[in-house]
Amino acid sequence: MGKIAFLVPHAPMVPFIKDILTAHEQIHVEYCQRYDMIHNSAAKLIEQGYEIIIARAGTADQIKNSGLNVTVVELPVTSFDIIRAINAAKAYGCNIAIVAYSSMVKGIDCLTPILGSSFKQYLTENDDSEIGNMVLQAARDGADVVVGGGLFCHAAQEYGLPAIFIESGKESILQALEEALRIEQVMEAEKIKRSLFAAVLDYVHDGIITVDCQSKITSINMRAQQLFNISPQQAVGQKISKIWPNLSLSELIRTRQEEVSTILQVKDLKILCNKVPIIVNGKLNGALVTFQEISKIQQTEAHIRKEIYNKGHVAKKTFADVWGKSSCTTRAVGLAKEFSATNSNILIVGETGTGKEVFAQSIHNHSPRRTGPFVAVNCAALPAQLLESELFGYVSGAFTGANKEGKPGLFELAHGGTIFLDEIAEMDYVNQSRLLRVLQERSVMRLGSDRVIDVDTRVVSATNKDLKELVQNRNFREDLFFRLNVLKLELPPLRERHQDIRMMAETFLSKHTSSLRKIAFDAPSIRALESYSWPGNIRELQNTIERLMAFCQTETVHASDIEAVLEKWDASPVKTSFYDEEIKEITDALAQARGVQTAAAKLLGIDRSTLWRKMRRLGIQV
Repeated sequence: MGKIAFLVPHAPMVPFIKDILTAHEQIHVEYCQRYDMIHNSAAKLIEQGYEIIIARAGTADQIKNSGLNVTVVELPVTSFDIIRAINAAKAYGCNIAIVAYSSMVKGIDCLTPILGSSFKQYLTENDDSEIGNMVLQAARDGADVVVGGGLFCHAAQEYGLPAIFIESGKESILQALEEALRIEQVMEAEKIKRSLFAAVLDYVHDGIITVDCQSKITSINMRAQQLFNISPQQAVGQKISKIWPNLSLSELIRTRQEEVSTILQVKDLKILCNKVPIIVNGKLNGALVTFQEISKIQQTEAHIRKEIYNKGHVAKKTFADVWGKSSCTTRAVGLAKEFSATNSNILIVGETGTGKEVFAQSIHNHSPRRTGPFVAVNCAALPAQLLESELFGYVSGAFTGANKEGKPGLFELAHGGTIFLDEIAEMDYVNQSRLLRVLQERSVMRLGSDRVIDVDTRVVSATNKDLKELVQNRNFREDLFFRLNVLKLELPPLRERHQDIRMMAETFLSKHTSSLRKIAFDAPSIRALESYSWPGNIRELQNTIERLMAFCQTETVHASDIEAVLEKWDASPVKTSFYDEEIKEITDALAQARGVQTAAAKLLGIDRSTLWRKMRRLGIQV
């Protein structure tokens, strides 16, 4: 259906206009038989979807004054139309009365010399109540014929006077149609803009409300409608204070100063609200209010963290990667699975190489946090100050060399997931204090910042040392120990898992063999592997098999091959002699440097932080 219609109150015009509009079949021509039905006819066209009505002067004025929501294009009356009508009127006599709206016959005085006849004018602005009196007066003045529009011709006929209707010519009809088509294009473009604007407003995460200078709502988007449980029809036109009593806009309207990031309460929700004045050409036209639920902001932040950082912080291991069928392995896996279902902090203890990180990743992937990030950090790998900035992040200018944009800490990156603190016993006392605060408050504060950031992170820590002994020696905070040691998982050393050694060895061996070279263990070689104490546990076994592949040139691995690649220890597998040698080397350097650690580190050719960590690990006191 087209959007343009002609509303014609004069029957002879209908076929004439239709004939002119043969190239525009979508344009509808509607005949209104009675002038008192013009409003109803126009309303019916609007109901049918017409948005533009073309009508002559009197009809157009009636529609405009009716309050109907429609665009009216006035069909002009040209000088040619008037000349044709007056020439036709001469057939009835010389006394011609022009009875019409003044807007219809503008400039008619200029036509007198051209027409060669005199005529008297009876004009009104837009008052239809005067039409009858005007025609009656023309009759009293001796008029032979009346020339005018439809309403005036009807009135003349009632008084027995001949009447000539001022027909609209083809050129004026086409002129009106051209204007209506231009308006239609503009309206379509505006409609697209409005639809786009409405779509943007409705699908942004913020609730948006606009008000005028009296704080009356002029628009409200879908988010705001949902929050306040109100329709646009109910909201528009009423004061915003009726739906949001604690939102005050009086100060903003008075000062024209925006108010941003204000936290307000709406029902049982906390809202982050922005209030901005709408100023056009230096004049205040109202205000814009945008707001968002704080919980939604936190969810969005968590989603962004997940999408950005999960790429580099993913747990790849699962319990399927924990090899072994021994009873102690089965118990450890069963206990770890039970722990994974909780949200409590876990402390994993075990000798070096027992697979603490494999268990940590498996716990994460078996937990409800599996879709969140898994962030692993080795507390012994970084100096104290660097560890602090890595764990807790920093803002721009926090220290020399800091990234100018700042950097989120690992606790922030692990939001919604798990952070794995390996070798937790190596963490310095200052960072232990900060970590304790994070565990207590569930929030972090970046270096150089006073802003607290909430984090939802599960902590899994691991160590190969006796933390209780470190606590007793005051090298580890007692309160932090109890925070970390909520659930304790002890991993058995490989020497207690004899049943698993063969399976692990054969699995490692198969990874290093190819289709061109098949190698297998014989029975004595397996017994040799099972009789070894494996101080380095699974890691040492894996390294041994890799070393064996480079050493063994036959298809069968013998016990002699195993003995050739195994580490040679003293009576005890614990590397006491090595530690003693290292302790002596450090204590000699400290003695030579008179206890100055910087000088001692220089003598040893290592960093001061490295020396400090070694002294802590070996229990060396200055």
